Amino acid sequence: MKMKTVFVIVLTLFGMFQLFAQEEQVKKGVITGTVVNSMTQEVLPGANVVVVGTKLGSSTDENGKFNIRGVEVGTYNVNVSLLGFESAIITDVVVSTAKPTALTISLQESKIQLEGVDVTAGYFRKSSETPVSTQEQSAEEIRRLPGGLQDVVRAISIMPGVTQVQAGRNDLIVRGGAPSENLFLIDNLQVPNINHFGTQGASGGPLSYVNLDFVDATSFSTGGFGVRFGDKLSSVLNIKLREGRTDRIGGKLTLSASQFGVNAEGPMGENGTFLFSARRSYLDFIFKAAGFGFVPEYWDFFAKATYRLGARDNISYVGISALDKIKFFNDTPDHRYDNSRILGSDQDQFVNGLSWKHLFSSGYTIVSIGNRYNTYDYRQNDSLLQPIFLSKTTERENSLFAEAVVELSPTSEFSFGMEGKMNSFNTGIVLPQYQTTFGQTITVNSSEDTTAWKSSAFTQLSQTIDRLRLTAGLRADYFSLIEVPWVVSPRLSGSYQLSQSTTINASIGKYHQAPAVIWLVSNQLNTSLDHIAVTQYVAGIEHLLRPDLKVSVEGYVKSYSNYPSSLDRPYLVMVNTGAGFGGSEEGYASFGVDRLGSIGTGRAHGVELFLQKKMSEVPLYGTLSVSYNEAIFSGLDGTSRPGSFDQRWIVNVGAGYVMNSDWEFSAKFRFATGRPYTPYNSDGTQDLSLYNTERIGINHSLDVRADRRWSFDNWSLVAFLDIQNIYNKKPIDVPRYNRRLGKVEEDSGSIGILPSIGISAEF
Repeated sequence: MKMKTVFVIVLTLFGMFQLFAQEEQVKKGVITGTVVNSMTQEVLPGANVVVVGTKLGSSTDENGKFNIRGVEVGTYNVNVSLLGFESAIITDVVVSTAKPTALTISLQESKIQLEGVDVTAGYFRKSSETPVSTQEQSAEEIRRLPGGLQDVVRAISIMPGVTQVQAGRNDLIVRGGAPSENLFLIDNLQVPNINHFGTQGASGGPLSYVNLDFVDATSFSTGGFGVRFGDKLSSVLNIKLREGRTDRIGGKLTLSASQFGVNAEGPMGENGTFLFSARRSYLDFIFKAAGFGFVPEYWDFFAKATYRLGARDNISYVGISALDKIKFFNDTPDHRYDNSRILGSDQDQFVNGLSWKHLFSSGYTIVSIGNRYNTYDYRQNDSLLQPIFLSKTTERENSLFAEAVVELSPTSEFSFGMEGKMNSFNTGIVLPQYQTTFGQTITVNSSEDTTAWKSSAFTQLSQTIDRLRLTAGLRADYFSLIEVPWVVSPRLSGSYQLSQSTTINASIGKYHQAPAVIWLVSNQLNTSLDHIAVTQYVAGIEHLLRPDLKVSVEGYVKSYSNYPSSLDRPYLVMVNTGAGFGGSEEGYASFGVDRLGSIGTGRAHGVELFLQKKMSEVPLYGTLSVSYNEAIFSGLDGTSRPGSFDQRWIVNVGAGYVMNSDWEFSAKFRFATGRPYTPYNSDGTQDLSLYNTERIGINHSLDVRADRRWSFDNWSLVAFLDIQNIYNKKPIDVPRYNRRLGKVEEDSGSIGILPSIGISAEF
């Protein structure tokens, strides 16, 4: 009945909007933008810009700008070409009547000439800094992903080598690593966690607070990334924000299944633009009406402003706020018991960054200053409402980043930079005597007020020699809170073009990450920890089956050392913590309450197949990823065991079809073998000899989505129906022990089929 009601509501809404749509009148929009040199960022006059499938086009003027009017509403590809540069095709360009579609297009200089081969425009781009294990997605590709909730983190969860620990969570497990090993950047500004209700010291949470409406594109690297990115071991998610519209002030209203929001954007004088959004969840209303014993509530605010000081100088500001609260209703015995199993968390996150970009004749420089303020208020009570865990933390960070990129010649690129951070950390953690299910007793009563310094410097050289492109770099990192503060990380990557359609890629490098500050202040003995280290080897081959269809195969090996491991729990390595909502059922391990030593070792390896079809004259797009991964770690007892997030086989299929300018349909299927867990004894205890010896069952699900667009004079409307897990297979999670009932619960309580509708009006 619920599904029938949802379909009736959606069809009724679609029908109402259809009455107002002026179907008989062809609606038209504008494509505008700038073409620049990808290396030097200099504007490129004289580039040809053509809307594929039409007779419309333009050339860039002396400022690198173009303007194409009279484009019928719909989704297009744009072909950009210029003598001496590699032609590029920009896919998924959505034209509407609400505002001009603005593009910033980077062209790479032609460095490799293959005799007797006609060079065609490229649908796929590759960075010299990260030739391996990197995928780019446009905002439109992220928006239309079924089950993705327009979330940048969920969109990358279907990429090769990425494990989804729990349904409804954004904990990234990349190639056998931990949730704490992932780096997020928003317009060059480092952000520790981009999720609401984030896990302290890690990078996960239920939902990202990044407003997709302001995202231009994302780049996600699962290994082999260059020396510019440091202090993380497994992945880099680089989010590039767009600029505000320049013609007039406009906005957008959005209502979805979990939140509502308002956007505003427009010009600031002749040389500036702004973006602003405010969003609020109404999950608290839904949870309360459904009779839950707890309700989450969040707000987030997003702002960006840019101003051009001249032809070569640009400044930009980014400001982000995320406010998260959880309310508990302990009005019944059932609610009190259920809430006693939940680690509550109130959080406030504030991020500010100011960047200056200067172009010179052969390159550019970027200087950024940032400020971050985070508060975490964790609490967990027993069923008698007595506190069993309290943790309050205030983090402040001031940062400075500077980088210069220089083109030494058409085949050589040199870059160098530095970064400095000052962190102040005030925390208090109280864990009265707590006995783990394995029999150890843990107790903490810690209060610390600490200042930490982090700094880094890096340099990198890229050189093209005929068909071979090599990139070598060196990075040094410093962290003041540990006894051996300095580490050095050399890295080397290369790409060899066998033919116009086939390329071999490889990388080798050392990566270091400082232990999380929360681990160091929870127990003063933990300052003897070292930087965590991993040596990565990646090799692969990619082949263009046709210009819009790419297949690649990659293999990797990661060798871990110095991983913090418990001196109190011989089985515990910190790589196995930080995912999920934590709390008593995790033994509070992710907070570093144990005495830790840098004695953990591990090895992760795998093979990945990735097939991607871009939107082209065939209006079908899609991806297929098949990954085999294996991760083994050992701690104090020296026993090698599968990592807690070790899923051996992962298959993701996503595809969509753009029927016309009004309708689009898409689907996503995910299959994953089970991750390890430790079984419970009949009394709720667990045996060390059985640690991670069993696995949960196979998880699989199918999500489908339908989008409908309406175009009006000077505004547009988009409605969608998104159904997650359409055949209603409840996800399988690690079993829990219910002490109230004295038995193991196999049912995680996760929701099965989940329909979602959303409507947005842009003007």
